[in-house]
Amino acid sequence: MTNGLVLAIIGAALAALLAGIGSAKGVSLVGEAASGVVSVDPSKFSKVLLLELLPGTQGLYGLIAAMFILLRTGVLGSGAADLTVQQGLGFLAASLPIAVVGLISGIMQGRTAAAGVSITAKKPDHNGKAIIMAAMVETYAILALLISVLMILNINV
Repeated sequence: MTNGLVLAIIGAALAALLAGIGSAKGVSLVGEAASGVVSVDPSKFSKVLLLELLPGTQGLYGLIAAMFILLRTGVLGSGAADLTVQQGLGFLAASLPIAVVGLISGIMQGRTAAAGVSITAKKPDHNGKAIIMAAMVETYAILALLISVLMILNINV
């Protein structure tokens, strides 16, 4: 295994790991708030469930970026490529937008969605507003995924 390939695999791992940590933390924040609401009024479960699901997407975005790296480098599929250190650094750098933004936005989206659970607890008919507020944070994770994927696809292998 070449040093370049090792760097690319580290990039794939960082994308999945950091974005996954952000999602896990975000989902847990919402789950804590939602559990309190559902314990008092179980009929609100479906309304708070969507808020809890939202921060989980960052982990999926990190997984997508990681899979793109592993596919482009041949680790998944056709056999691992013999990458130069420059190519490996390219894949590592390409993983960073979704890794870092996924980590931070997953946590921030969890905090926003947890606040939305409070809105839903007090005024269930305003649940849509809470979802929109939490979804706004999602925009930056999507942009980071887009940048990571464009960078990954433009590395010559």
